[in-house]
Amino acid sequence: MPELPDITVYVERLEDLLKGRTLGKIRLSSPFLLRSVDPPLGAFEGGTVTGVIRRGKRIVFAFAGGLHLSLHLMVAGRLHWKEAGAPIPKSNGLMAMDFEAGTLILTESGTKKRAALLAFPDLESLQARFPVGLEPLTASLAEFASALRAENHTLKRSLTDPRLFSGIGNSYSDEILHRARLSPVLMTSKLTDDQIKALLKSVKDVLREWTAILRKESLGKFPEKVTAFREGMAVHGRYGKPCPVCQSPVQRIRYAENETNYCPICQTGGKLLADRALSSLLRKDWPRSLDEMEKLLAKHKANFQ
Repeated sequence: MPELPDITVYVERLEDLLKGRTLGKIRLSSPFLLRSVDPPLGAFEGGTVTGVIRRGKRIVFAFAGGLHLSLHLMVAGRLHWKEAGAPIPKSNGLMAMDFEAGTLILTESGTKKRAALLAFPDLESLQARFPVGLEPLTASLAEFASALRAENHTLKRSLTDPRLFSGIGNSYSDEILHRARLSPVLMTSKLTDDQIKALLKSVKDVLREWTAILRKESLGKFPEKVTAFREGMAVHGRYGKPCPVCQSPVQRIRYAENETNYCPICQTGGKLLADRALSSLLRKDWPRSLDEMEKLLAKHKANFQ
């Protein structure tokens, strides 16, 4: 799912392309994309875009007169800038927004169509429907600490909770926690003041660094390579690969459709966190440390020789 750095770069490019431009027509190929009925999409046609903003993980198009369009890309939604009047791709296309200078195309891979488009008569209606958490890049230490300690959850859950923090998801939370050398399952109630200070620094550093990297990648062109897995990431999507700090193999916790990646040496004092799938299968045989895991692997290897 595109997160704060990706959405920021999308928004900046869209602002350059669309601000002051008149929307000719909105074409939908999937009726399931639109999740609202009032105002109708026709009300936006002929309107001038006054700005494009990020609200959490949503891209919001503001129009003259106060109308707003909110687009959430979810996991697999992606935007593409094409020549004016370009057709919507038959295989995965959902929407086209036609401007004189070009056409903005929305696609979504996979069979589960989760991307959502909603229309609002004004910004206040949008804000009421989609309240967002603290903006991490502008948060003070006191604000950040208060948000973290508002509820007692694991660090991973709290960082990715949109009610608490705006724009942080599965990918960058892994990178943030690795940079801060904190366990993803550490409970927020147990955080020390020094740990919170280090975590906020990590949040700002990681998000700013990756935003700068993505800006550089898309310089002069529309951002097309939007993905949750990127070269240069320390742990996210790098299960089994060496940690860039200590060279220990990166581990994971799998749940639902996501997984958390972490380094046991840098983040958990050498302890392996329980993976719901494997630990429930192995039960008492589940290794508790990297040493135990290596011995278990060596034992199984010897049995098959």
